This record gives sequence, C-alpha cells and structure tokens, in this order.
Amino acid sequence: MKTVFSYILILIAAIKLSAQNTEHSFQNQELDVETRISNLLSLMTIDEKVKALSTNPEVPRLGVKGTGHVEGLHGLALGGPAHWGGKNNEPMPTTMFPQAYGLGETWDTELLQKVAEVEGYETRYAFQKYNRGGLVVRAPNADLARDPRWGRTEESYGEDAFLTGSLTVAFIKGLQGNNPNYWQTASLMKHFLANSNENGRTYTNSEFSERLWREYYALPFKMGVTKGGSRAYMAAYNKVNGIPAMVHPMLKDITQKEWGQNGIICTDGGAYRLLLSDHKYYADKYLGAAATIKAGINQFLDDHTEGVYGALSNGYLTESDIDLKLKGVYRIMIKLGMLDSEEKNPFSQIGKDDSIDPWLTQKHKDLALLATQKSIVLLKNDKKLLPLNKEKIKTIAVIGNNASNVFLDWYSGTPPYTISALEGIKNKVGDNVEILFTPNNTDGKAVEYAKKADVVIVLVGNHPTCDAGWAKCPKPSNGKEAVDRESLTLEEEDLIKLVYQANSKTIVGLISSFPYAINWTQENVPAIVHLTHNSQELGNALADVLFGDYNPAGRLTQTWVKSITDLPDFLDYDITKGRTYMYSKKDPLYSFGFGLSYTNFEYSNLKLTKKSISNNEKISISVDIKNTGKIDGDEVIQLYIKHLNSSIQRPIIELKGFKRVFIEAGKKVNVTIPLNAADLKYWNTKNQQFELEKENIQLQIGSASNNIKIKKNIKLN
Repeated sequence: MKTVFSYILILIAAIKLSAQNTEHSFQNQELDVETRISNLLSLMTIDEKVKALSTNPEVPRLGVKGTGHVEGLHGLALGGPAHWGGKNNEPMPTTMFPQAYGLGETWDTELLQKVAEVEGYETRYAFQKYNRGGLVVRAPNADLARDPRWGRTEESYGEDAFLTGSLTVAFIKGLQGNNPNYWQTASLMKHFLANSNENGRTYTNSEFSERLWREYYALPFKMGVTKGGSRAYMAAYNKVNGIPAMVHPMLKDITQKEWGQNGIICTDGGAYRLLLSDHKYYADKYLGAAATIKAGINQFLDDHTEGVYGALSNGYLTESDIDLKLKGVYRIMIKLGMLDSEEKNPFSQIGKDDSIDPWLTQKHKDLALLATQKSIVLLKNDKKLLPLNKEKIKTIAVIGNNASNVFLDWYSGTPPYTISALEGIKNKVGDNVEILFTPNNTDGKAVEYAKKADVVIVLVGNHPTCDAGWAKCPKPSNGKEAVDRESLTLEEEDLIKLVYQANSKTIVGLISSFPYAINWTQENVPAIVHLTHNSQELGNALADVLFGDYNPAGRLTQTWVKSITDLPDFLDYDITKGRTYMYSKKDPLYSFGFGLSYTNFEYSNLKLTKKSISNNEKISISVDIKNTGKIDGDEVIQLYIKHLNSSIQRPIIELKGFKRVFIEAGKKVNVTIPLNAADLKYWNTKNQQFELEKENIQLQIGSASNNIKIKKNIKLN
C-alpha cells in the first residue's frame, strides 16, 4: 500500500508540473515574483527588452503574453470621437458614465468604486472575449483643477487634494478589485505632476514650493499609491520646478523609494520626442533616452527604439539599466495574470461563459443612471420652481443646442445608446404635455416658444471636443486637451436673457465640463442645475431631477468665480497667492462644496471621541443630521479644519472628511466621520518629513465650505 501511495504522489506531482508547463522558472507560479522576473529577463534578448519598453511587453518567443493600455476616465473607451482601439476597428460599445468632473461632484467614494468595478469588468470582458483593448487602464486623473481655465478640467475630480485623493483611491480599488493575488485591471494614474495648463504644456514650467509639492499637488498620487494600491502612473509633459517631469528625480526618489511605487511609469504620448524638440533638455536623442530610463520610465508612448539602441552603443545606458526598469513592468503583468495559468486567477473567466455583453445588462444601465443622478448639482431654486409637477403643466419649451445631443468628450468610448435631455423630458411627461423645441433663437423661435409655454427649460454649455479639429476651439469659453479657455463667460447667456424676458418661469440646465461665470443668470433666473457631458443616461437623470423623482445632492468640487479677474495669473502654480477655496479671499459665485436640495437639513450634537489628537492617532467625529423637510434626500456632510494659532502659513480652511448620506423626510441619523492625525500634518522642509504641529484647530462641519453649521475646537499634541 505504501508503494502504491508513493506512486500516486509522484503521479500527482508530475501532472501538476506538466499542467504548469514550467519549462522555465518564470512560468512556475510557486516561485516568488522577483525570482520569476529575474529568470524571464535572463532569457530575453536585448532586442526583446528594447521592444518591451513599449506599452505591450509581450515576448512571443518565450510564450509571454503582454497587454497594452486603454483609456477609462469614465468608462472603457474603445471608440468615441478619438477612435480609441484603432481607427480601422469597429467601435465597441461600453457603458459610459458622466465625465470625471461629474463623478467628482457626486462626493461618493462608494459609488465611484462601483463605477470603476463595472469599467474594470467590461475591460476584462472586451480583452478576453473579443481580443480588444488592454488591461492597463489610464485612469483616474489625479491632477488638481487649480484653475477653471484649464482645458482638461473635465478629466479631474476638482481643486481639493483630499477630495481628489479620496475619489482616486476609490476608483483605483474598483478597477483593480480586492483579490489578494490578482488584479481585474491595472490602474495607471495621470499625469504626474502639476499638469494643469494646456497652452504650452509641452515646455512650460510648473513652479511651486516644496510644501505645496508634498501637501497639495502630489497628495492625490501618494494616496493612490499608498492607500489605493496603484502601481502605475504617467509622467506629465511639463517641467516641475525647472526639470521635465519625465526625467525628474521625484519619480525615483519619492514615488518609488518613499511611496513604494514599483510598477509602471510611462511617458505621455510623444513626450520622449518633446524632451528634445520642446524642452530642449538634451543634446541628442541618445542622451535623452538614457536619462529617461535611468529616471524611472519603463514604458514609452512613442518611438524609442533608435534612441535606446544609440544610448546603449554610446555607453550612456547598460542592459542592466533596462533590466532594472523592466522588472516593474513584469510585476504588473504578473498581477494581471499574464504570465500565469488561468486556474488561480478569478478574473480569467470573465467573458468566457457570458450570454449577454455586460454593457447591455440592466445592472450596468442602472448604475450609469444612478451615477448621473448623483452628479447633478442644484445651484439655485427660488420660489421652489423645482421640482416641476407634470400634472399641472400643459406646455414646456425646451431650448438650446445641448438639449438634443449627448456630447462625447475626447476620452469617451462609444455608448450602447444615449438619452438626450430632450428625450428624457419627453419620456418623463409622456403625450399629455406638449414639448416645443428649438436649438436657438436665430428665427425668433426661442422667444416665441417661451411665450407659449408654462415653463421653459434652457439647456446650454460647452461642446467637449469644441466640434473642431485638434487644438482648436472657436468659442473663447470652450476648452479641451491642448486648448485652455480664454473666457469664463457663457456665450449663450444672451439667449437665456431673451427667453427669461419672454417667460420668467425659466430653468437653466448648464451641461458643461467646467465652471462658468453666470452672474446674470444667478441673479435673475429662478432655477439652475449643473451636470456634465457624456453619460448615456444624461437625459433620464436630468428629467428625474427636474420632475422630482430624484432629489439632487451633487456638490461642486471647484470654486466658481464671479469674474476671470478674480483669478491669479494662469501659469502661477503657487496657489497660496489666492487660488482655490483654501486661499482665495474673493467672494465666489458658488463656493467649493456648494449644492442645494429639495429638502432641508439640521445639524446638531457634535461629539468627539477625544478632545485632542496626538501623533499617529485617529479620532471619530459624530454629528446628528435631521431631514426637516417633506422629501427624502441625500446630504453631503463636509468636515473642514481651521488652524487657530499655527506658526506657519496655512489655508483659510481645508477639507479633511466628508460623507454622503441618505436621510428620509422627518428622520434623524447620526453620522460618523474619522479624522486622522496623518491628514493634519504639514511638510517640515528643514526636517524633510511630515510633522504634527502643536496647535489648536477648529473643526467645522457643514454643507459647503462657506456654509458651516457647527464648530468645535480641538488640540493637536
């Protein structure tokens, strides 16, 4: 029996070994990751290594599969205006959510994680079922929208580092999943660092203090690495304090050595070439290639081969330099399961047995609707014009070019369907209400229809691709990638004036990628809502809010200024000179964190688990929130801190916690928000570390940065 048993064990071991096909050590999943990667690199030729510095590190000769990049700021992009996935390929429909700016306005980390989970699932599905796309997702954008003139404001979560970092962490977790060994997809953050101007972005310099580097611009990226688990990011085009970001010592000295980033660091598109042509930083492409790789870059988004071979032949670069960097790439490939058999990877079966494409499922459609509902911000509602009662309305005038279209932005994919604002309103009211629609007033129709209608809904805003070629935006207030905004004035505000003159019951729906200085509209028009472009459910969500089937609770993530003259010089990255809600002393049109509801909330009974915070401690702050109105709704509770006796320069106030909570009409809930000592530290430039200053701070809880409801002082030990 012992002999038979021994034979059985040997047979099992042989079958297991055969199943793993471990001809080489890198194929043996039982070995540690670093041993496997070292073995793989020892077997690769120099040509294979140079090729692997692209965005697909496959090695066909050794049977090593690779995976490339896809865009995914608000849904997997395999189509759309930019023809992601290839101009010669048919667009593949995928679930499209609101722009990242709109997702930020939900102030809902749980929602963003679910959105990213759906996107990650669809990314795996498309890759494994249809061999489309890749598994490294270029998202989220962790850049900070320090100025509303930035053309790519639409890609950001807003101006606040803590909020952006928290939402970044949630999105990363959703994309990557919670399996301890494998990722659903890999999250690659963009664009490191201080990349928030488009005009001249390929050569301009972002200049700011070391404290702002640590406490503001880098914080969302740091949170993405240390709390979210991202191990990939894209270096920015611009210079940071005089050094091009893609060769800056910060890549290695801070993100890798301090934060533990040990995966992919890629260039932006064409950035290697721009290092010479625009930055004029190196004498030739060989020196540039060597410096780029030595700085930490291990994936090029443009042609790098000639430069790398030249660097090798000139002795500027060694094969071991390349080996060291490629280790990070293959760490990501192993986390994605690209070097392993499918048995142990729970994500390997996605798309294998599905009978219906996920973007066609009700689950994904419902999440797109919910995300869009939650993103809508109610900016004004005088005399409770909203919500509308469709039973008391006979005629609605719907006016504006943004009414009949769902505009897609540059990083959008192709949605399976779209519901415009006009369609959503028609669906909501049915055949019992007459809808009069015109896109403009060129023939006097807008005014004519406004006079006939019981209520007017004007849908205005920007076009996210400017409906023009690359780097072109005919309207000064429009912006996008490669084009910053020259104006904050809404050109269509004159249309609003004419319509309002004809009918005072006018509602403005501002569908835009960024803020506008809509001073006249705010002063005169009774109701205003804001939402962003791109969601396939845009029209249904907007109609739900307008007619009271969803109580809006979105909040602004950026200060909306009254005038462009309220802003400092656009290229001045020192935000302490009066930029963002943290340092601006100007009275805003709408403050950071602002947003109204169809109901009212009362704050009371603020309690702390401790009266002081010491180094490395965490306390809990609780407050009672009562819905004092007659409509159920969400409230976004915001925790700010104000430094009372700090010896160093501090923000006026700064966000350090938030929570979006649903509360039934007439009910009271107790809400708890954690406060970590680590989030209260400042960067001591002398000691080169974060430190907790011994001081008194004031905890301020409210519904916006300028609407504080309840306060309490606390001591930092």
